[in-house]
Amino acid sequence: MSRKASRPAGLSLMRRLLIMAMSAFATLSLALVVVAVWAVWSYRGPGPATTDGQPAVVMLRKGAGLNEIAASLERAKVVRSSAIFIAAAQVTGSARGLKAGEYEFPSKAPMSRVLGDIRAGRIVRHQVTIPEGITVEMAIDILNKEDALTGVAPTPPEGSILPETYDYQRGEDRAAVLQRMMDARDKLLATLWAKRKAGLPISTPEEAVILASIVEKETGVASERPQVASVFVNRLMKGMRLESDPTIIYGITKGRPLGRRIFLSELKAPTPYNTYAIEGLPPTPIANPGRASLAAVLDPPATDYIFFVADGSGGHAFAATYEEHQRNVEKWRAWRARTGK
Repeated sequence: MSRKASRPAGLSLMRRLLIMAMSAFATLSLALVVVAVWAVWSYRGPGPATTDGQPAVVMLRKGAGLNEIAASLERAKVVRSSAIFIAAAQVTGSARGLKAGEYEFPSKAPMSRVLGDIRAGRIVRHQVTIPEGITVEMAIDILNKEDALTGVAPTPPEGSILPETYDYQRGEDRAAVLQRMMDARDKLLATLWAKRKAGLPISTPEEAVILASIVEKETGVASERPQVASVFVNRLMKGMRLESDPTIIYGITKGRPLGRRIFLSELKAPTPYNTYAIEGLPPTPIANPGRASLAAVLDPPATDYIFFVADGSGGHAFAATYEEHQRNVEKWRAWRARTGK
């Protein structure tokens, strides 16, 4: 009688244990699902909003490990959870491919984008522009004003850099950026020199830079550079003096704006840069010529021009004879008298 009564009690206990186990499993499964959904949402959903709605800038140092990177991102409020970021980097195989540098993330950027940008090395690219026709001292002044750069750049020889816009990273050394400018000029000059027009009155690449710097300073109209180059090439071929005003100014101010007209005494002064007084080229470039000016002096058009003068429009009037040049000069003087310029 007692054995018959014990079976239902035993079955009831087993049933309760099974129900409890299933309930616990269901609870655990639900918890895991919730955690998984939260992790996926944290990875693919909108990230945290920045305080002011502006992009967040994060600097990841070279050599930083995954934990340090994740902590930096969480501290900058770029990601909500450094732990989820670490897990995502490991699961996606990105952990060993994260790149150092300066990053900018918009407010609410998904963690997936943050991780993707760091893995791809989409760092912030700063830019510095060196205008055509400035001197190396002016170029160094521009580099020194770039707060994102570090170090001190030496002043290189005149005409040794290529005026262009250059990318750089925050913390990069100014000397390294300057070296890229010099390397770019050397590479371009070597290419143009190898394809130069035959019979030019210049015998070295450095002489080409000197002449190109004069062309650069003589006109601000890009389309005129070939014609201006042809004038100076023709003058050199004929043994005529270049008679270029910018060379005189460079001898006085080292390329800084003169702020006035050239005095007659300065036109006659026998300085190394006074091409009204010296034969041939001055001893160094007077600026950093751009691509167009370098190309113009190494492949100038065939013209008979040996004179040019401003025409009042920002450009110049070119002439093959002195008589024609004088007529152009009279027009220029009349324009100045009429406009008061």
